[in-house]
Amino acid sequence: MRWSDLLRMSISSLKRRKLRTFLTVLGVVIGTASIVVMISLGLGLQESMYAEVEKNGGTTGITVTGKESSGMYPGGSSDEEGKKYITDDVIKELRTLGNVKSVEPVYNLSAIALKGRYEGSVELCGMTPEGIQSLNLALEAGGRLPDPGSAQLELLYGNAVLSNFYDKGTGKTYWDTGEAPDIDLKNDSLFLILDQDSYYQSQNTNTGGSSGGSEGGAEAGSQGQQPPTAPKKYVVKGSGVIAGGMDNYSMDSFKVYCDLDKLREYLKKEFSGRVIPGQPSTKSGKPYSKFVYSSAKVQADDMENVEELAGTIRSLGYNVETNAEYIDSMKKQFAMVQAVLGGIGAVSLLVAAIGIANTMMMSIYERTKEIGVMKVIGCGLKNIRQLFLLEAAFIGLAGGIIGNILSLTMSVVINMFVSGGSLGVTGNISFIPVWLLLVSTGFAVLVGTAAGYFPARRAMSLSPLEAIRSQ
Repeated sequence: MRWSDLLRMSISSLKRRKLRTFLTVLGVVIGTASIVVMISLGLGLQESMYAEVEKNGGTTGITVTGKESSGMYPGGSSDEEGKKYITDDVIKELRTLGNVKSVEPVYNLSAIALKGRYEGSVELCGMTPEGIQSLNLALEAGGRLPDPGSAQLELLYGNAVLSNFYDKGTGKTYWDTGEAPDIDLKNDSLFLILDQDSYYQSQNTNTGGSSGGSEGGAEAGSQGQQPPTAPKKYVVKGSGVIAGGMDNYSMDSFKVYCDLDKLREYLKKEFSGRVIPGQPSTKSGKPYSKFVYSSAKVQADDMENVEELAGTIRSLGYNVETNAEYIDSMKKQFAMVQAVLGGIGAVSLLVAAIGIANTMMMSIYERTKEIGVMKVIGCGLKNIRQLFLLEAAFIGLAGGIIGNILSLTMSVVINMFVSGGSLGVTGNISFIPVWLLLVSTGFAVLVGTAAGYFPARRAMSLSPLEAIRSQ
């Protein structure tokens, strides 16, 4: 029997039992869509991670921190022996290494910002103009990068920075009220306080209890103690805001970028003769002779040289973390997530496979006489098996194709109504690549064919004479 005859007979048989075929195909549709949508959620998280890594140097990026450094702030201990700090000399040394494309210092510092009745904590990230430019930040209309030649310290705000501000009168934030503070970060000037300890001490003194405030003040005066001096408030202005809503999260959402040299200038003025917060000190408690950065962003010239360059830097005594290592670690985690999500969806397809097997068995019982006639006129057992396997494969193919169309529709709806930023990721939370559509369709056909195998063997084993006498 020719393949064209087998195809024609298979399609004709499925058409004769439209309702049963529809319900069986529907089971495959639900199973296929479940698997694709579940896996697409894991792929969406993975693509979001890749996008964040690409913004921070891609696969050639390397983060270097000092020995025994916390990562956020360098050092801080008075014991200098055996410690390694990221200083200007180290930056120069790293730039001389082979396979290095660029090296940019980074300094992180927490500060306080004030505007009218609002107060907020901000995470300053001082970088060189080249370093900030390399981040490829998408800015809101009218925004620009901080100007290092500006007379004032210019700040580039993350899109979610305002959520850290609270109303000093009510103590409520954006997360409590759902309303953003009345601050225009692009146009309004803010007061920036670098010495947080002095600020909070002065605040505690000014609000040091209404019942015993005068008595406490008299006691302090009698002992000759001076109240803490309020720290200086620096007027700063914004150069722009990173694109995105306050509910959209990315690695840059809560950061405030500024020019590194200008920030150092402000810090040296504010903490003249004192240890800058986060900076190491000598054994006598005096400021360290060199300015210490939080980290250094190193860019290798090629992905193949990342491991060698990272090893060289480690041999110098510094802590090293590569984006490639981070990607490998996250790939393993996402593979586990996708396996779990795919397994959940596969349960639906397993149920659909049982439905296919049931449909094919019922078809055999209904077509027993037809099978007997085919055997009597000389149709081979192989052709009979192929006939029923083709019917099962057609059910799987139809269910796989329609299931993929349904999954694409569901993915669009999910991305339309569920923001990735609200779940802590950038971009879409559902991502369906072409290969997933092809694999899922092939898997549906495979499941359908496998489900029809035993019914096909049953059809092959029927006695021709008994099949003809039936009914």
